[in-house]
Amino acid sequence: MAQPFELPEFYMVHPARLNPNLEGARAHTRKWARDFDMVDTPAYPGGEIIWSEAKLEAMDYALLCAYTHPECSGPVLDLITDWYVWVFFFDDHFLELYKKPKDIKGAKKYLDGLRAFMPLHGEITATPTNPVEAGLKDLWERTIPMMSQEWKVRFIESTLNLLVECMWEIINIDEGRVANPIDYIEMRRKVGGAPWSANLVEVAVGAEVPDAIARTRPMRVLRDTFADGVHLRNDVFSYQREVEEEGENANMVLVLETALGCTTQEAAEATNDLISSRMQQFEHTVFTELPILFDQHGLRPDERMAALVYARGLQDWQSGGHEWHMRSSRYMNAGADKSGWVPGGPTGLGTLGARFGFPKRLGRFTHAPHAVGPTTLPDFTMPFTLTLSPLLDTARRNNAVWSKEIGITSDGVWTDDKLAGFDFALCAAGIDPDATQEELDLGTNWLSWGTYADDLVPQLFFHSPDPTGVRAFVERTGQFMPLDCVTMPTPTTPYERGLADLWVRTALPMSDEHRAQFRHAVMVMVESWAWEADCHHHNRIPDPVDYIEMRRASFGAELTMSLARFSHLALPAEFFATSQMRGLEDSAADYGCFLNDVFSYQKEIEFEGELLNMVLVVQNFLGCDKDRAVGVVDNLMTDRVEQFIRTRDHEIPALCEEFGFTAAQRKAVDAYVRELEDWMAAVLNWHRETVRYGQDELVRARGGHGFALPTGFGTSAVRMFAP
Repeated sequence: MAQPFELPEFYMVHPARLNPNLEGARAHTRKWARDFDMVDTPAYPGGEIIWSEAKLEAMDYALLCAYTHPECSGPVLDLITDWYVWVFFFDDHFLELYKKPKDIKGAKKYLDGLRAFMPLHGEITATPTNPVEAGLKDLWERTIPMMSQEWKVRFIESTLNLLVECMWEIINIDEGRVANPIDYIEMRRKVGGAPWSANLVEVAVGAEVPDAIARTRPMRVLRDTFADGVHLRNDVFSYQREVEEEGENANMVLVLETALGCTTQEAAEATNDLISSRMQQFEHTVFTELPILFDQHGLRPDERMAALVYARGLQDWQSGGHEWHMRSSRYMNAGADKSGWVPGGPTGLGTLGARFGFPKRLGRFTHAPHAVGPTTLPDFTMPFTLTLSPLLDTARRNNAVWSKEIGITSDGVWTDDKLAGFDFALCAAGIDPDATQEELDLGTNWLSWGTYADDLVPQLFFHSPDPTGVRAFVERTGQFMPLDCVTMPTPTTPYERGLADLWVRTALPMSDEHRAQFRHAVMVMVESWAWEADCHHHNRIPDPVDYIEMRRASFGAELTMSLARFSHLALPAEFFATSQMRGLEDSAADYGCFLNDVFSYQKEIEFEGELLNMVLVVQNFLGCDKDRAVGVVDNLMTDRVEQFIRTRDHEIPALCEEFGFTAAQRKAVDAYVRELEDWMAAVLNWHRETVRYGQDELVRARGGHGFALPTGFGTSAVRMFAP
């Protein structure tokens, strides 16, 4: 069968190394797989055999593990190889039993049963009934004694994600649906298994990530960029088998073919560009963020070394995994350059920089402000109806008084006329049309303070030679959100006075648990400003995936959603923590983020010299002009609305059924979903009506610096602020 595309030239700057214990691992795992009935065993009585001995030999998982874990001992390599044999057998076993027949109910029962073989405490008491369960029991009992309790918690989480989120793939196959790029990347991390592989790297290198930093942004970025690189690379190599032979639709090449309307070859090249971008993000994080992280947490030398050894282990996995894909019979690799290190591309004097991706990488660091002209706005998708509060006019007057008292119109950032033209009360009135006056005023004040902060921070820190100033600013901000709502320093600026006032008015009526969660949500947004400042210090246009994820933080999405959740106390926290609910919220947040970026493009790029805008990120990544980038962003917005509706109509009702919700709880879920719809409609209406992005306002403000971001504060949940 002819290949559907030529393999692209991959970014791979670190040479793969081979573990000298390879042959021992091959012999061991061959016996292990046969002992646990994974060889010459049918998927079900009378069914086809999943793996023959010849098939297992040809796939050569011992070679994969010897490449991806080049320094571990023979016994550890045996263990790691057994884990990979198990997970690939699970994948093929699940395909035959549940994916092909699209047996959703049977798949859920099967996956739920595997939980019994990964107990957090105590011994395994369940009896295995198939090779997958038997293999998992053996591996669990061999691995857990080697590792800490903290690692065990993280490994259980990633393993359950890997197993449970297989339901996402089978549901997509059942619907005949190709996911949108954002949804695909996020779900692929869970179903693809690379976060699970990252946990096994700690086993292989004999160094655990210190628990104090395991869940911080830099370590999450290392794990996620590793996962994306592994998964997207696999998608390129497995496209022919998965899409053409097996009829699957969970493959990034197919996703980009559909989203960009391009050829298979062009989609493969775009997927490879994204792989390169994620790998370069990994390197950037190691060299620019880890040293700061280590100092912030006061890590000991041995803890710093453990984190760096782990990072090197992830790097080894990328290089070794690529080498294995080039050789394994499981994948499309005919005609591939198997000579090792940076395959394909030009050779000879002067070509090394091109092969390492320097030209495109350099483009992220060489952007300069330039005239872009007004943006032609697309016809944005908006299926939700706008409703405005009848208390709008009073909220406008009250916000003007509050802003003057706080001082945000008297320190040179804003004027009274600017504040009036920005009209944050209009946004709040659409977000919460049923609010009381007190609730609407509070929501409007949050919007005003948040957007003021977004204009203030760039002035203070984006062009400052001192990169530590913004972190001191972030740390001091936290002091104005004490959990007792009393113990705080005396505020000395409008920014501090505004936050101190809003914190007490908002947090005082909350329970201790919700107050702590709310404080964390505000800090997620505030801490994202340090990331934004770092991007400007390096004059760096962000990686597309990193940008989208951090944009939600800088937009205040976590803050917004946490407030909305608190207003529905009948719903358990576990419900909001599900991937379905997080996906619903992220779809809404992305719509608002991208909408703002389209409206604010001229303001940020031409007038303020900013780098953090989705239109610019798309231009840089695809190498296209502004109009094409706006079209791509608009399509992504439509995708996110459609994803929101699909989740609302199909996944959320099923989730409510799974949780056994009462009629009252289902009504609360419906109300929460409507609040998110109100939020999207209100944000679009506000952007259309405010003077903030108009040509006249931009000319008047020329020479200033500041965000154009309305941070999404104050959803309809502001009603819960009242005692």
